[in-house]
Amino acid sequence: MSASELYTALAGKISLSARQWWPDYGSFWVVIGAILGQNTKFENALKALNNLRNYGVDSLESLARIPTAKLAELIKPAGFYNTKAKRLNSLAKAICADFGDFESFKERVSKQWLFSQKGLGSESVYSVLCFACERAYMVYDSYSARLLNELGYEFESYEEGREFLEGVLSETGAKDGAGEELSEALLCAHFHALTTEFCKAHLKGKVFDNEAKEFFKTLL
Repeated sequence: MSASELYTALAGKISLSARQWWPDYGSFWVVIGAILGQNTKFENALKALNNLRNYGVDSLESLARIPTAKLAELIKPAGFYNTKAKRLNSLAKAICADFGDFESFKERVSKQWLFSQKGLGSESVYSVLCFACERAYMVYDSYSARLLNELGYEFESYEEGREFLEGVLSETGAKDGAGEELSEALLCAHFHALTTEFCKAHLKGKVFDNEAKEFFKTLL
């Protein structure tokens, strides 16, 4: 089974918009959400994001001006709020210092720069590159790993798993559930969205349900 075959099978089963799956795709909010979403349900991260909106955050520059103690209070629903507040403050200030604003960051940031920032692991880095910067990078997360393990694939490293999934870039002319023809960047975003939604629907604890197991048989 190739990554492209898995993508095609999932796309035939689940209909969704690549652009709309992650709220505010292509914006600075994705950078914030990538940190708030660490070690928590994304619903909790959304509550924290809404608190920031209601407080008046409208850019990374305005986020950087919030005192860390106040920021921790605002993002409390996301959990680990003191740590995440420090990471958000540090990252926002670093982006402003090195790039000036989000649009410049989006265009110029490198993978190496992101990895040099404290608190950004592989999943967060590639989430920012894919969903904020609109680059053709796959995100390889626990859902991806569980799905691929069920299909008999095990990888020695995060990069190995991620690069396998990037085999989807051989797919041409793909469209999402909204009928949008997908660029390479949107193709990666769509594939990640599909694997996530499939696992959320069919994983019961650490075990896939019978519907998922029947689906896997078509791929083996």
